[in-house]
Amino acid sequence: MKHWRIDEVAWDRFDPTKVDPDLIPLVKAAAMVERNGRDYATYLSRVFGDDPAFREAADYWAEEEVQHGDALAKWATLADPSWDYTLAFQRYRDGYKLPLDAEASIRGSRTGELIARCMVETGTSSYYTALGEATDEPVLKQVCKLIAADEYRHFKLFYDHMRRYLAREHIGVWRRVRIALGRIGESEDDELAYAWYCGNQPASVPYHHQRCTAAYMGPAIRFYRYRHIERGTGMILKAIGLPPRGRLSGVATRLAWRLLQWRQHRFARQLAA
Repeated sequence: MKHWRIDEVAWDRFDPTKVDPDLIPLVKAAAMVERNGRDYATYLSRVFGDDPAFREAADYWAEEEVQHGDALAKWATLADPSWDYTLAFQRYRDGYKLPLDAEASIRGSRTGELIARCMVETGTSSYYTALGEATDEPVLKQVCKLIAADEYRHFKLFYDHMRRYLAREHIGVWRRVRIALGRIGESEDDELAYAWYCGNQPASVPYHHQRCTAAYMGPAIRFYRYRHIERGTGMILKAIGLPPRGRLSGVATRLAWRLLQWRQHRFARQLAA
């Protein structure tokens, strides 16, 4: 059973005077990535084909992801009534494909696949928390809070299954670290950049990966605060089997914060150019 439903959101409280124009393109892009959850469930179902318990959990997870996309899209349509969500999402599906015919995880193991999923849920939980705290628009604030809570529960879901598989596959800490860092690095792949492109530019404009990545990531990063990075770092360390609190966490958080600031400046330069 879902923890909330779209019709429970207080849509009648939408206040156009409190909409930050910089947030609208980000919400449009996020809506399509979230809405694509069923394709991820298909991929996971093939990777975990002989694990009915996990497959059922993945299907449930996907339904919540789809709801996230629809809720974000409804808000984006309120903020920009000219936006055609259905058309934009179809463009996204036509141009961005997941390996739905995979017979095994692209991460090399099922434990690795679940670590990667933990990284995604860490990022989304932190991201929607940051957006929800940054906006003054009451409906978006509510939607982001609901989604962030879901994403944190999703982290726990994948983490619990990851622990189960780790007991079988015995993947060492350093290999887990490499998988985690590799998945974090994929935040600059086509998934988000192409979603931003389909949500915010007409098909007549050619897709340019670097430009669209900067257009999405540059504005998104500025909404993060140190506390969001601190919480996310703790979740990452927990997923790879390291202490989520303490000296290591403090050092890792400071490094992550500096890296985030460096990336923000890099994207700003790219956009200016």
